[in-house]
Amino acid sequence: MKLPFKQARIDIKQYAEKLSHDGFKQIFDHIDQFNIKKGVDKMGLDKFINQCAYLAAGSGAISGSGGIITMVVGMPVDFVNLITQQFRVTMAIMYYSRGNYRITFEEFMGLVAASFKIEAGVAMTKTVMESVAEKLLLAFGVRTAERLIPVVGAVIGGTANYLFVKRMADSVKKSQGIVGPVEIKVY
Repeated sequence: MKLPFKQARIDIKQYAEKLSHDGFKQIFDHIDQFNIKKGVDKMGLDKFINQCAYLAAGSGAISGSGGIITMVVGMPVDFVNLITQQFRVTMAIMYYSRGNYRITFEEFMGLVAASFKIEAGVAMTKTVMESVAEKLLLAFGVRTAERLIPVVGAVIGGTANYLFVKRMADSVKKSQGIVGPVEIKVY
């Protein structure tokens, strides 16, 4: 007899494997790093992070607004947007702390792994990327049932996405040695 939780764990692991192979790289490649630099230079790091958190909250609210119908259609879009906003925040923090906006995928994933408290080691491995994908899917999946209730699901989805981006930003900032509010850099 198979336990349903064991099967769900296996399914999550398989989806995380697929996501880590191409999904993260595709999302990374579609982010304009120069625009992130311009945004941080114009708004400052904290305002840029807030903007990304609000964008993530918007897709979370939309996917939870209409119950099961919007959840089924909106969840994949919400998940991709949540990852994209988290990637943008991580790139912004890396730019702010290093002064260079050009970041390689391997360097980037090492920092993402560290922000999830995953040991990245010397080289980026398939296992690390799968661990990041699995943690993202688990964090995202916990909120799924709560989004089934219309309107309440929108509040939960939006708030959960906003807090997720803000907490991850704090984690990445700490890993880069940035503490507290930051000043605007003007070039």
